[in-house]
Amino acid sequence: MKDAQGRSLSPDESDTSDERKGLLAEEGEDDLDSVLHQTPNRRRRRCCSVVLIALILGAVFGLPMLYVGLKTSRPVADFDNQKLRSNGTHQFKKTALIVSIDGLRADYLDRGLTPHLLAISKKGLRAKSMRPVFPTLTFPNHWALMTGLYAESHGIVANNFWDPQSRSEFHYNRVESCWNSSWWFGEPMWETAENAGLLTANLMWPGPPVTSRGVESTYFVPWKDKVPLKEKHDQIMEWIDLPLEKRPQLIMAYEPSLDQAGHLAGPKSDLVDRVLKQVDVFAKDIHDSLEARNLTDIIDVVFVSDHGMTDTSHPEFIYIDDVLGDGFDELEHVDGWPAMGLRFSPKADSAHYLNILSEAAAASGGKFDVFTHETMPTRFHFSGNSRIAPIYIVPRIGYVVTDHVENGTGLNKGSHGYDNAQASMHAMFVAHGPFSSVVKAIQQSDESRLFKRLLSRPNKGWHSTSNDTYVMDTFQNVEVYNLMVKLLGIEDYAASTNGTAGFWDKFF
Repeated sequence: MKDAQGRSLSPDESDTSDERKGLLAEEGEDDLDSVLHQTPNRRRRRCCSVVLIALILGAVFGLPMLYVGLKTSRPVADFDNQKLRSNGTHQFKKTALIVSIDGLRADYLDRGLTPHLLAISKKGLRAKSMRPVFPTLTFPNHWALMTGLYAESHGIVANNFWDPQSRSEFHYNRVESCWNSSWWFGEPMWETAENAGLLTANLMWPGPPVTSRGVESTYFVPWKDKVPLKEKHDQIMEWIDLPLEKRPQLIMAYEPSLDQAGHLAGPKSDLVDRVLKQVDVFAKDIHDSLEARNLTDIIDVVFVSDHGMTDTSHPEFIYIDDVLGDGFDELEHVDGWPAMGLRFSPKADSAHYLNILSEAAAASGGKFDVFTHETMPTRFHFSGNSRIAPIYIVPRIGYVVTDHVENGTGLNKGSHGYDNAQASMHAMFVAHGPFSSVVKAIQQSDESRLFKRLLSRPNKGWHSTSNDTYVMDTFQNVEVYNLMVKLLGIEDYAASTNGTAGFWDKFF
């Protein structure tokens, strides 16, 4: 077979070319008449037509019977959290590990610097990207991952914000705020697991050590900056190596170094590339250590990130004091970054200043938007909480809202917090372990290569490549909570979330 340029293709190349062509096509069915008339030899043409018709009829009428045969031999995911499983030397119960790499933008995985994460995704699965909640900041999104709730529901509406009910301010970097359970609504997955009788371990995940209901992880390592990745790896393995009766079945770990590099030097910097390589080695070390313990068929590992990163090394400033004029002095509280939540003093004419801001946004040519709780885009899920400022300015990518007092003080070469629909804000999702192996096997049985080539329609929600890597469509990070409780077999204990009911069922 030859390609469009006349180059001879090997059989393997031909298969791969056909498969990828089918994946990219919207409607891939060939016109039967054009196929039949491509061969000048009449006898050969008739043979081809007979074969093609037989194949098509076989696919159409034989599909249900073949599907039944495939279905009966499907693997079944085992979510029994009390069943004992042997790694050859010790007994283990169902275990799940979730690791957050802060600021790992989804398309970082396409830079060619993360061979081990990609190798893991080939053994398991990967999402094209994971859409964070708005605002695309660290604390709102780590609590969304933990609880399956949007920011308006879980209450952490920014890294820093004013609460009019308690008349106090939340600061992500102050213990009196971030360890005060009254700020944090919702039920984190480790509380659900503890309620179900499972042991849990928390390695620096952003959030309080104890929930408002008084539930804490069995093991807890508080936040500390500049902890070597090897030390975090060793702590995870130390928990896994505990005796059965002391071993946690849910382990959560957090790593901030990539986000810090992105802020300091920008997402396209050499520093980000270097740290990305280090993070990849960390992922490989975890996998290799599990493999050495013969646990890759027992422990599910889910790698996530909270948000992406965009270049803000040369942004255009929007000076809010210039826009508001005298109204700037009427501001009582200003929340968030790079979006800006505004609270005017009670005596100020806030409706007047809202009108000024809205007119400025309309005249800006798309540099920023101004929203109230009533006009906030529904897709943000960011209005149903009094902690959200009544007026919110959301800049577009490439712009930063500031004032002449701050004048961009604290601005980094890389930032996040923008519209969560932007690809540069999207996070990554990679998973491997027994659950992902079952998912892949089910998808392969549902749609064999033969059917993909005949029908040229890959299964909805998936894209298959020639090396059997499966890439999920982009999904919301509020779905992760339900995945983790499913993996641990504790769905009967699950809290209500903003995730989609049955979202993961189609993959199992």
